[in-house]
Amino acid sequence: MKRLTRLLAASLLTVSVPLAAASAAEPARTEPSGSYIKTSDGVQLYYKDWGPRDGQVVVFSHGWPLSSDSWESQMLFLADKGYRVVAHDRRGHGRSSQPWEGNDMDHYADDLATVIETLGLRDLTLVGFSTGGGEVARYIGRHGTSRVKKVALVGAVTPIMVKTADNPAGVPMEVFDGLRKASIENRSQLYLDIASGPFFGFNRPGAKASQGLIDSFWRQGMLGGHKNTFDSIKAFSETDFRSDLKKFNVPTLIVHGDDDQIVPIDITARAAHKLIKGSKLVVYEGGPHGITDTHKDRLNQDLLSFLRQ
Repeated sequence: MKRLTRLLAASLLTVSVPLAAASAAEPARTEPSGSYIKTSDGVQLYYKDWGPRDGQVVVFSHGWPLSSDSWESQMLFLADKGYRVVAHDRRGHGRSSQPWEGNDMDHYADDLATVIETLGLRDLTLVGFSTGGGEVARYIGRHGTSRVKKVALVGAVTPIMVKTADNPAGVPMEVFDGLRKASIENRSQLYLDIASGPFFGFNRPGAKASQGLIDSFWRQGMLGGHKNTFDSIKAFSETDFRSDLKKFNVPTLIVHGDDDQIVPIDITARAAHKLIKGSKLVVYEGGPHGITDTHKDRLNQDLLSFLRQ
Protein backbone atom coordinates (compact mmCIF):
# COMPACT_ATOMS: atom_id res chain seq x y z
CA MET A 1 0.00 0.00 0.00
CA LYS A 2 2.84 2.41 0.86
CA ARG A 3 4.45 1.72 -2.52
CA LEU A 4 1.11 2.38 -4.28
CA THR A 5 0.71 5.64 -2.38
CA ARG A 6 4.19 6.76 -3.43
CA LEU A 7 3.48 5.91 -7.07
CA LEU A 8 0.19 7.80 -7.05
CA ALA A 9 1.80 10.80 -5.39
CA ALA A 10 4.62 10.86 -7.92
CA SER A 11 2.21 10.72 -10.86
CA LEU A 12 0.11 13.63 -9.57
CA LEU A 13 2.92 15.83 -8.31
CA THR A 14 3.18 19.35 -9.71
CA VAL A 15 5.89 21.78 -8.77
CA SER A 16 4.78 25.15 -7.39
CA VAL A 17 7.29 27.95 -7.78
CA PRO A 18 6.64 31.57 -6.71
CA LEU A 19 6.26 33.87 -9.68
CA ALA A 20 8.81 36.62 -10.19
CA ALA A 21 7.84 39.97 -11.66
CA ALA A 22 6.27 39.52 -15.10
CA SER A 23 8.42 40.59 -18.02
CA ALA A 24 8.04 40.55 -21.79
CA ALA A 25 11.81 40.33 -22.15
CA GLU A 26 13.36 37.52 -24.15
CA PRO A 27 13.20 34.24 -22.20
CA ALA A 28 16.32 33.32 -20.26
CA ARG A 29 18.60 30.72 -21.82
CA THR A 30 18.52 27.69 -19.56
CA GLU A 31 19.45 24.05 -19.77
CA PRO A 32 16.71 21.42 -19.54
CA SER A 33 16.72 19.34 -16.38
CA GLY A 34 15.20 15.91 -16.84
CA SER A 35 11.77 16.50 -18.33
CA TYR A 36 11.52 20.11 -17.13
CA ILE A 37 12.58 23.52 -18.38
CA LYS A 38 12.66 26.54 -16.06
CA THR A 39 11.40 29.89 -17.34
CA SER A 40 12.87 33.28 -16.51
CA ASP A 41 10.15 33.82 -13.89
CA GLY A 42 10.79 30.51 -12.15
CA VAL A 43 8.05 28.34 -13.65
CA GLN A 44 8.92 24.69 -14.26
CA LEU A 45 7.54 23.50 -17.61
CA TYR A 46 7.14 19.78 -18.16
CA TYR A 47 7.88 18.72 -21.73
CA LYS A 48 8.10 15.68 -24.02
CA ASP A 49 10.72 15.31 -26.73
CA TRP A 50 10.08 12.23 -28.86
CA GLY A 51 11.50 10.84 -32.08
CA PRO A 52 14.95 11.04 -33.68
CA ARG A 53 16.99 14.10 -32.64
CA ASP A 54 17.97 14.77 -36.24
CA GLY A 55 14.37 14.65 -37.48
CA GLN A 56 12.42 17.62 -38.79
CA VAL A 57 10.96 19.36 -35.73
CA VAL A 58 7.25 19.71 -34.95
CA VAL A 59 6.24 21.60 -31.78
CA PHE A 60 2.72 21.16 -30.38
CA SER A 61 0.69 23.49 -28.13
CA HIS A 62 -2.34 22.01 -26.38
CA GLY A 63 -5.85 23.20 -25.57
CA TRP A 64 -7.70 24.08 -22.36
CA PRO A 65 -7.78 22.57 -19.75
CA LEU A 66 -5.63 19.78 -21.12
CA SER A 67 -1.93 18.91 -21.27
CA SER A 68 0.62 17.69 -23.78
CA ASP A 69 -0.97 14.24 -23.38
CA SER A 70 -3.80 15.45 -25.64
CA TRP A 71 -1.35 15.39 -28.58
CA GLU A 72 -0.12 11.84 -28.03
CA SER A 73 -1.84 10.38 -31.14
CA GLN A 74 -0.25 12.94 -33.46
CA MET A 75 3.13 12.84 -31.70
CA LEU A 76 3.38 9.06 -31.78
CA PHE A 77 2.34 8.95 -35.44
CA LEU A 78 4.81 11.62 -36.58
CA ALA A 79 7.69 10.36 -34.44
CA ASP A 80 7.23 6.97 -36.07
CA LYS A 81 7.57 8.75 -39.44
CA GLY A 82 10.94 10.18 -38.46
CA TYR A 83 9.93 13.57 -37.06
CA ARG A 84 11.20 15.01 -33.81
CA VAL A 85 8.07 16.01 -31.87
CA VAL A 86 8.04 18.29 -28.84
CA ALA A 87 5.20 19.39 -26.57
CA HIS A 88 5.06 20.99 -23.14
CA ASP A 89 2.39 21.32 -20.48
CA ARG A 90 1.35 24.97 -20.39
CA ARG A 91 2.08 26.78 -17.12
CA GLY A 92 -0.56 25.82 -14.60
CA HIS A 93 -1.58 22.75 -16.62
CA GLY A 94 -0.63 19.10 -16.42
CA ARG A 95 2.69 18.51 -14.67
CA SER A 96 4.01 22.07 -14.94
CA SER A 97 4.19 24.58 -12.08
CA GLN A 98 1.03 26.33 -10.92
CA PRO A 99 1.98 30.02 -10.59
CA TRP A 100 -0.62 32.34 -9.08
CA GLU A 101 0.03 35.07 -11.67
CA GLY A 102 1.00 35.12 -15.34
CA ASN A 103 -1.79 32.93 -16.68
CA ASP A 104 -2.18 34.92 -19.87
CA MET A 105 -1.28 34.67 -23.55
CA ASP A 106 1.86 36.79 -23.34
CA HIS A 107 3.32 34.47 -20.72
CA TYR A 108 2.13 31.40 -22.63
CA ALA A 109 3.89 32.65 -25.76
CA ASP A 110 7.08 33.49 -23.90
CA ASP A 111 7.05 30.05 -22.26
CA LEU A 112 6.78 28.47 -25.72
CA ALA A 113 9.74 30.56 -26.79
CA THR A 114 11.70 29.36 -23.77
CA VAL A 115 11.04 25.72 -24.69
CA ILE A 116 12.05 26.30 -28.32
CA GLU A 117 15.21 28.22 -27.50
CA THR A 118 16.31 26.02 -24.59
CA LEU A 119 16.12 22.93 -26.81
CA GLY A 120 17.80 24.81 -29.68
CA LEU A 121 14.97 24.10 -32.13
CA ARG A 122 14.98 25.66 -35.60
CA ASP A 123 13.18 25.24 -38.93
CA LEU A 124 10.24 23.93 -36.99
CA THR A 125 6.52 23.58 -37.60
CA LEU A 126 4.25 24.95 -34.88
CA VAL A 127 0.94 23.14 -34.36
CA GLY A 128 -1.60 24.68 -32.00
CA PHE A 129 -4.98 23.30 -30.95
CA SER A 130 -7.74 25.51 -29.53
CA THR A 131 -6.07 27.67 -26.83
CA GLY A 132 -2.76 26.38 -28.17
CA GLY A 133 -3.58 28.00 -31.50
CA GLY A 134 -3.77 31.32 -29.71
CA GLU A 135 -0.47 30.57 -27.97
CA VAL A 136 1.17 29.91 -31.34
CA ALA A 137 -0.27 33.11 -32.81
CA ARG A 138 0.91 35.23 -29.90
CA TYR A 139 4.34 33.56 -30.09
CA ILE A 140 4.67 34.74 -33.70
CA GLY A 141 3.35 38.16 -32.74
CA ARG A 142 5.98 38.54 -30.01
CA HIS A 143 8.91 36.47 -31.30
CA GLY A 144 8.54 36.35 -35.07
CA THR A 145 9.16 33.44 -37.42
CA SER A 146 12.96 33.26 -37.54
CA ARG A 147 12.80 29.72 -36.12
CA VAL A 148 9.49 28.78 -37.74
CA LYS A 149 9.08 27.01 -41.07
CA LYS A 150 5.33 26.32 -41.06
CA VAL A 151 2.26 26.68 -38.86
CA ALA A 152 -0.88 24.56 -38.38
CA LEU A 153 -3.89 25.86 -36.46
CA VAL A 154 -6.31 23.10 -35.42
CA GLY A 155 -9.66 24.09 -33.93
CA ALA A 156 -7.91 27.29 -32.87
CA VAL A 157 -9.46 30.19 -30.92
CA THR A 158 -7.92 32.73 -33.27
CA PRO A 159 -8.54 35.52 -34.18
CA ILE A 160 -10.88 36.36 -31.24
CA MET A 161 -13.65 34.44 -29.50
CA VAL A 162 -15.65 36.88 -27.39
CA LYS A 163 -18.34 39.19 -28.73
CA THR A 164 -17.20 42.82 -28.76
CA ALA A 165 -18.18 46.01 -30.51
CA ASP A 166 -15.80 45.21 -33.38
CA ASN A 167 -16.48 41.46 -33.22
CA PRO A 168 -20.29 41.41 -33.14
CA ALA A 169 -20.58 37.78 -34.24
CA GLY A 170 -18.46 36.55 -31.32
CA VAL A 171 -19.55 34.37 -28.43
CA PRO A 172 -21.40 36.39 -25.73
CA MET A 173 -19.45 37.06 -22.54
CA GLU A 174 -22.22 35.33 -20.60
CA VAL A 175 -21.02 31.99 -22.00
CA PHE A 176 -17.55 32.44 -20.55
CA ASP A 177 -18.96 33.80 -17.30
CA GLY A 178 -20.93 30.56 -17.13
CA LEU A 179 -17.72 28.57 -17.52
CA ARG A 180 -16.12 30.52 -14.70
CA LYS A 181 -19.17 30.03 -12.46
CA ALA A 182 -19.23 26.29 -13.15
CA SER A 183 -15.49 26.06 -12.56
CA ILE A 184 -15.84 27.62 -9.09
CA GLU A 185 -18.89 25.54 -8.18
CA ASN A 186 -17.59 22.14 -9.32
CA ARG A 187 -14.87 22.09 -11.93
CA SER A 188 -14.64 18.30 -11.81
CA GLN A 189 -18.25 18.07 -12.98
CA LEU A 190 -17.67 20.86 -15.51
CA TYR A 191 -14.90 18.89 -17.19
CA LEU A 192 -17.03 15.75 -17.26
CA ASP A 193 -19.93 17.68 -18.77
CA ILE A 194 -17.76 19.27 -21.47
CA ALA A 195 -16.13 15.98 -22.41
CA SER A 196 -19.33 13.92 -22.39
CA GLY A 197 -21.19 16.60 -24.31
CA PRO A 198 -20.03 19.18 -26.88
CA PHE A 199 -16.23 18.74 -26.92
CA PHE A 200 -16.26 15.43 -28.80
CA GLY A 201 -19.78 15.87 -30.17
CA PHE A 202 -21.13 13.11 -27.93
CA ASN A 203 -24.30 15.15 -27.39
CA ARG A 204 -25.29 14.81 -31.05
CA PRO A 205 -28.05 12.36 -32.04
CA GLY A 206 -26.62 8.93 -32.82
CA ALA A 207 -23.17 9.74 -31.41
CA LYS A 208 -21.41 6.92 -29.59
CA ALA A 209 -19.62 8.26 -26.54
CA SER A 210 -16.19 6.96 -25.58
CA GLN A 211 -15.75 6.69 -21.83
CA GLY A 212 -12.01 6.51 -22.38
CA LEU A 213 -11.91 9.92 -24.09
CA ILE A 214 -14.17 11.41 -21.43
CA ASP A 215 -11.97 10.06 -18.63
CA SER A 216 -8.79 11.24 -20.36
CA PHE A 217 -10.15 14.78 -20.74
CA TRP A 218 -11.22 14.84 -17.08
CA ARG A 219 -7.88 13.47 -15.87
CA GLN A 220 -5.88 16.05 -17.80
CA GLY A 221 -8.10 18.89 -16.65
CA MET A 222 -7.97 17.95 -12.98
CA LEU A 223 -4.16 17.79 -13.04
CA GLY A 224 -4.13 21.49 -13.88
CA GLY A 225 -4.25 24.14 -11.18
CA HIS A 226 -7.69 25.49 -10.29
CA LYS A 227 -6.59 29.14 -10.40
CA ASN A 228 -4.57 28.59 -13.59
CA THR A 229 -7.35 26.93 -15.56
CA PHE A 230 -9.82 29.54 -14.25
CA ASP A 231 -7.61 32.41 -15.44
CA SER A 232 -7.06 30.68 -18.76
CA ILE A 233 -10.75 31.09 -19.62
CA LYS A 234 -10.14 34.83 -19.94
CA ALA A 235 -6.94 34.23 -21.89
CA PHE A 236 -8.50 32.04 -24.57
CA SER A 237 -11.78 33.92 -24.84
CA GLU A 238 -10.82 37.59 -24.67
CA THR A 239 -7.35 37.80 -26.23
CA ASP A 240 -7.40 39.53 -29.60
CA PHE A 241 -5.02 37.80 -32.02
CA ARG A 242 -5.87 39.77 -35.14
CA SER A 243 -2.62 41.73 -35.19
CA ASP A 244 -0.65 38.54 -34.49
CA LEU A 245 -2.19 36.69 -37.44
CA LYS A 246 -1.25 39.53 -39.77
CA LYS A 247 2.41 38.82 -38.93
CA PHE A 248 2.24 35.25 -40.24
CA ASN A 249 4.62 34.97 -43.21
CA VAL A 250 5.07 31.20 -43.46
CA PRO A 251 2.86 28.48 -44.97
CA THR A 252 -0.14 28.00 -42.70
CA LEU A 253 -2.67 25.17 -42.54
CA ILE A 254 -5.99 25.77 -40.77
CA VAL A 255 -8.06 22.71 -39.82
CA HIS A 256 -11.48 22.95 -38.18
CA GLY A 257 -14.66 20.93 -37.75
CA ASP A 258 -17.80 22.58 -39.07
CA ASP A 259 -19.81 21.22 -36.11
CA ASP A 260 -17.46 22.67 -33.51
CA GLN A 261 -19.73 23.64 -30.60
CA ILE A 262 -16.86 24.98 -28.48
CA VAL A 263 -14.98 27.19 -30.96
CA PRO A 264 -17.44 28.08 -33.76
CA ILE A 265 -15.81 27.83 -37.18
CA ASP A 266 -17.25 31.01 -38.70
CA ILE A 267 -15.76 33.39 -36.12
CA THR A 268 -12.44 31.55 -35.86
CA ALA A 269 -11.07 29.38 -38.67
CA ARG A 270 -12.88 31.15 -41.51
CA ALA A 271 -12.00 34.56 -40.07
CA ALA A 272 -8.36 33.55 -39.51
CA HIS A 273 -8.15 32.24 -43.06
CA LYS A 274 -9.00 35.73 -44.32
CA LEU A 275 -6.35 37.35 -42.13
CA ILE A 276 -3.45 34.98 -42.86
CA LYS A 277 -2.20 35.51 -46.39
CA GLY A 278 -1.83 32.34 -48.41
CA SER A 279 -3.27 30.10 -45.68
CA LYS A 280 -5.10 26.88 -46.52
CA LEU A 281 -8.39 26.07 -44.80
CA VAL A 282 -9.45 22.43 -44.46
CA VAL A 283 -12.93 21.83 -43.05
CA TYR A 284 -13.91 18.49 -41.49
CA GLU A 285 -17.59 18.01 -42.28
CA GLY A 286 -19.46 17.16 -39.11
CA GLY A 287 -16.26 17.47 -37.09
CA PRO A 288 -16.56 18.51 -33.42
CA HIS A 289 -14.02 20.48 -31.45
CA GLY A 290 -11.97 17.48 -30.34
CA ILE A 291 -10.91 16.40 -33.83
CA THR A 292 -7.41 15.51 -32.60
CA ASP A 293 -9.11 12.39 -31.21
CA THR A 294 -12.38 11.92 -33.12
CA HIS A 295 -10.69 12.45 -36.50
CA LYS A 296 -7.13 11.57 -35.52
CA ASP A 297 -6.38 9.35 -38.52
CA ARG A 298 -7.43 12.02 -41.00
CA LEU A 299 -5.68 14.78 -39.05
CA ASN A 300 -2.49 12.73 -38.83
CA GLN A 301 -2.44 12.29 -42.58
CA ASP A 302 -3.26 15.95 -43.22
CA LEU A 303 -0.42 17.05 -40.95
CA LEU A 304 1.98 14.60 -42.58
CA SER A 305 1.07 15.83 -46.06
CA PHE A 306 1.52 19.44 -44.93
CA LEU A 307 4.90 18.68 -43.42
CA ARG A 308 6.09 16.94 -46.58
CA GLN A 309 5.10 19.81 -48.87
